[in-house]
Parts: sequence; C-alpha cells; structure tokens
Amino acid sequence: MKVSLALFFLCCAYGGSAQHFYLVIGTYTGTGSKGIYVYNFNAATGQAQWVSNTDSAINPSYVTFSHNRKYVYAVSETNGAHPGSVSSYSFNQQKGTLQWINTQLSGGDDPCYVAANASDQWLAVANYTGGNMALFPLTKNGAIGPLRQLMQDSGSSINTVRQDKAHVHESVFAPDHATLLAPDLGLDRVMIYRFNPLLKMPLQKAAPAYISTLPGSGPRHITFDPRGKFAYLIAELDGTVTAFRVHGAHFAIVQRIATHPTDFHGTIGSAEIQVSGDGRFLYASNRGDENTITIFSVDALTGKLHLIGYQPVMGKAPRNFILDPTGNYLLVANQDSDNIIIFKRDKATGLLQETKEPIPLPRPVCLQMVRMRD
Repeated sequence: MKVSLALFFLCCAYGGSAQHFYLVIGTYTGTGSKGIYVYNFNAATGQAQWVSNTDSAINPSYVTFSHNRKYVYAVSETNGAHPGSVSSYSFNQQKGTLQWINTQLSGGDDPCYVAANASDQWLAVANYTGGNMALFPLTKNGAIGPLRQLMQDSGSSINTVRQDKAHVHESVFAPDHATLLAPDLGLDRVMIYRFNPLLKMPLQKAAPAYISTLPGSGPRHITFDPRGKFAYLIAELDGTVTAFRVHGAHFAIVQRIATHPTDFHGTIGSAEIQVSGDGRFLYASNRGDENTITIFSVDALTGKLHLIGYQPVMGKAPRNFILDPTGNYLLVANQDSDNIIIFKRDKATGLLQETKEPIPLPRPVCLQMVRMRD
C-alpha cells in the first residue's frame, strides 16, 4: 500500500511538471517593453503567469534557447541607428531568470533570427538589412565568440521596394544537422549551405546552392515536418506556402498553395509557419489586412496541404506564434495590438478556439517555450 501511494504521488508530481513550461518572449522596446520576458505557461489550463524580465535588452525581436536549455540568445534589431548585435544570457532553470553574458556585433544591420546548432557549438544569425548570414562560435559557458564566417550574396528581384537587395530572413539548421538554410526575401531564393561543426569554417555552399522561388514571392521562413521528410516555406509578399520533399540538401517541390482566400484582395503579409508535433497539421500566420492563422491538414504520404480554415487572431500583425510542446495550445504574438492570444487546439481537427486568457505585453514578436526543470 505504501509503495502504491508513493508511486501515485510520484506520478502526480511528474504529470504536473510535465505540463509546465517557461515561455520566453522577445519584444520591440521603446513603447514600454523591458525587452525579454519569461512566463510560466501551464499547458493543462492554458494560463500564463509572469516570472521575470530583462531591463536593458534593445529590440530583442528574435530569441532562442540553446539545446541544453542553459542559455538564451537574442538579436538586437536597431533599424540602422546602431550596428545590429546578438547577445547571450544564462538561464536559471529553477527561477526562470536571465543573466547577461556577452554581446557581439551581428555582422550586419537588423538581425532578425538566431539559431544554435544541435551541439551548441555554433550560432547562426540572419541579418535582414545587412543581407547576410553570420556564424559565431559558442563557448562551453554560453558566451558568443567573435564572428567566424559571413555568407553574403548580391542581387535583387522584381519588387523594387522590398527586393532591392539581399534580405536574409532566417537561418535554420535542417534535421540532418548537416544543412543550413537561409530564406532570402530580397533575392527570391532559399540559400543552401553544407554545415560541418568540426571545421574552422563550417559553412560551404551546397550544390545546388539555392532554391529559387517565384519572382516577387519573398521567402521568409521555412520549417520541417517531424520526420524531416518534408519542408514548408512561407513567402511573405505573395502569401503562399511551398511544400518540398527533402533528400539531404535537395528539395523537390510538391505543391504551392495560398494562405489566403481566392477572393482576397487586401494587403498580404505572411509571417510564421509551424507544423504540429504529430505532423498532421500546418499553421501559417497572415498579417497585412488579414490578421489570421491559416490551418491546413498534412497528407503524411505526399506532404501536400489541404485547407481547413482561417482563424482570426483577435489582434493585429501576428508576426510569430508557437504551439506548446504538448500540442494543447497555440499562442499568437500580435505585434501591433500589444497582446498574446492563447488558443485551445483541437488535436483531432486542428481547429483553434480562443481561451479568453490573453497576455497583455507591448510589441511581442517572438515566442519560445521549454519544459520547466523537474
């Protein structure tokens, strides 16, 4: 009986901790935001509670965790007022607090994305206005070393306002850990690099060196299904998602589909894209005049998408969103309405329902989540 009771309480304790996550939020500062915020998110109830925040981060528009959860890396997007930079913070997994470690110049203006490789040895930063991707070594204590490698391409595309030059929007390590992808909104290309973390200069252009997208489409973000078999690219300027079958560093198009209704004639501004943890659904955010999340089902055999519907985000400019690791909820960061809306997610249908438990926060633009330490 004592053993049974002990097991019961142990299971209860584990079940409780398994539902609690740290939600880390990047924001634009200057309108009341303190920078990076940490919340406790309960994936059983959909409720979030403030834990801590920084007091000096400038426009941390994208943040990410190291894979060991000990560090947080954040870009500082300064709109040309100062050179762009990237900073490292230690993350206290018991208290949910951040402590600044160091900062390096990002190698270009307006860094907008940062990612650590699987072994936490390297940090890749996409500089949007700088039009390049920068690679930095990481030390064992989480510090960012001096810039090691800078990948720069030149050119333009047909949208003379938005595509006058290269505009790298993301730096994504593929599931094979040997490929790094950089969607370039300005060139209508996704640059492909081979990546070897053991080399002094880890990046070299792949063959082929890039994926071409439709002229004027403006590729923004790319993501993979859980098996790494398919990749999905969202284009900001024409509001489309392109599905690819993946073979190493080779990407074969299987479908191109719009994120908006066929009769939509307003301003397009597609932003984020995510596949659910079970691989059954894909979600894409639309800014501009839409302010929705488009919901697709995913064909497991072909990777093709089938439209389910559109969910209003109850705010403006859904730049970023995230599915919690349990798949119970989808959280949307509405940049221009100063709120994060939490949706309950139906795992069977993929549909979303607002919980009426928003997080009010100035200019939220990036959401990341990790399990709280047991």
